Amino acid sequence: MVDASTGHQTMHTHLIGSDEPDAPIVVALHGLTGHGKRWQFLAADHLPEVRMIAPDLLGHGSSSWEPPWAIADQVAALSEVIDAHVPAGRRAVVVAHSYGGAVAIRLAHARPDVVSGLVLLDPAQGLDPATAREYAESSLAHWGYPDAAAAAAAKRMEGWENVPPHMLDAEIAEHLAPTDSGTAWRVSAPGAAVAWSEMARPFTLPPADLPTHVVVADRVQPAFVRPDFLTACAEERGSSVTVHHVDTEHMVPFLAPDVTARLVRDLIAQI
Repeated sequence: MVDASTGHQTMHTHLIGSDEPDAPIVVALHGLTGHGKRWQFLAADHLPEVRMIAPDLLGHGSSSWEPPWAIADQVAALSEVIDAHVPAGRRAVVVAHSYGGAVAIRLAHARPDVVSGLVLLDPAQGLDPATAREYAESSLAHWGYPDAAAAAAAKRMEGWENVPPHMLDAEIAEHLAPTDSGTAWRVSAPGAAVAWSEMARPFTLPPADLPTHVVVADRVQPAFVRPDFLTACAEERGSSVTVHHVDTEHMVPFLAPDVTARLVRDLIAQI
C-alpha cells in the first residue's frame, strides 16, 4: 500500500495481485463510500494474473479527507497514482464501479497516454438532480450506526443482500471505524455529499474510439445508468462502446465478478 499526493491531498493506494514486471495493469476505482481494498476478491478469485492498482478515492478510506473533493480533484490525484505505479510506456485498463465510473471517464480524457480501455460497472453520472439530492440528504441524515451489526444490516438493505457473507465481513473489518456515537464507514460525510452533486452534472461520454464496456445492473431502480447516456453512446460512439446487462443489484463487482473479469481480459487483449 503506497501513497501518492497532489498538493495537500494524498491518495492511498492498494497494490494487489501479480508482482511480475510484465503483468497486465488494471486501475480499479471503487464507488461512493467504498475503498480500494474491495477489489481484492476480484483480483484473487478471477484476475490473479493482473497487477491491480486500487486507490482509495479522496475522502475515502486512508486517502486525504481534506477538500476539494470534485471529480476534477479525484482525476488530478489519480494522475499522480498513475505516474507513481504505471511504468513509462505501459498502458492500463480501468475498471470502475458506480461513482468511480464517472471518475474513470474523466480520467480517460485526461490520460489518453495510459488508459487503453474502460470497464464501467453500473456507472453513476447524469443523475436526476432531485434524486441525487434525495440520496445525499438521506445518507447524511442516517450517517453512522450504533454498532457493526446495524451497519451490516444497512448494507444488506442497500443492494448487498446477495453479496457473499465473507465479503460483507471483510467490508466491516476494513472499512468501519468507531465514532463518539457508535461507528461509521471511513468516508468523509461532506465529501460524499459533494460526490452526489458531481453525479448530478451532465454525463460525459468516453473518449471517441476508446474501447469501453458498460455494464448495467438491471435490478437498480431508478437506474444509475441513464437511458440518455446509453442513447448518446450508441449514436456518438458506435462500436467502441458495448453495453451489457446483468440481473443484479448495484454491487456488480461482487455480484457479477465473472462478467467483470471477462470484460477486463477482453480489453487487456486489445492493448
